[in-house]
Amino acid sequence: MKIDVLTLFPEMFEPIKQSIVGKATEKNIIDINLINIRDFSKDKHKKVDDTPYGGGAGMVIRPDVVYDAFKSVEKPNAKTIYLTPQGKTLNQNKVKELSKEEHLILICGHYEGIDQRVIEEINPEEISIGDYVLTGGELPAMVLIDSVSRYVDGVLNDESVKEETFTNNLLEYPQYTRPEIFLNRKVPEVLTSRKP
Repeated sequence: MKIDVLTLFPEMFEPIKQSIVGKATEKNIIDINLINIRDFSKDKHKKVDDTPYGGGAGMVIRPDVVYDAFKSVEKPNAKTIYLTPQGKTLNQNKVKELSKEEHLILICGHYEGIDQRVIEEINPEEISIGDYVLTGGELPAMVLIDSVSRYVDGVLNDESVKEETFTNNLLEYPQYTRPEIFLNRKVPEVLTSRKP
């Protein structure tokens, strides 16, 4: 799976290069490409935002820089997603659906968001990771990448995702490991009496 991420802060994505997702990228199962929206600014100071028409607090990301960044990675088979609090909330069914895509393009907003005209032009699916506001779309993009990657063939073994939390709308049971007794708390007998 190829994942292009349009962001003003590519350095924020260092953590996603670790653990399971990091191993998947090393094995070329997942290809994560970070595109700095600022690189598409025609301003000599690399400015990408401006004050909103009609007034209000904060700044809005200009449509031209987002459009040019998007066009640099756009492919016919790509699924484009804008991470925004106004989107539909990400859930496990959506995660599984997205894991079947060959190419995802994730657009990370920042400040007061992105000029609506470019959103209408690109027409991405809008996804939120919850009913709260963050400073930008980078953390939601990492959440989406991490959750979707688990279902991409070859990232985990089939058993790891078959019976986990939210599979069949159920929560997973508590887990235990060695030592058998920890701070006078024993592993439930039903688990220790089982033969491997």
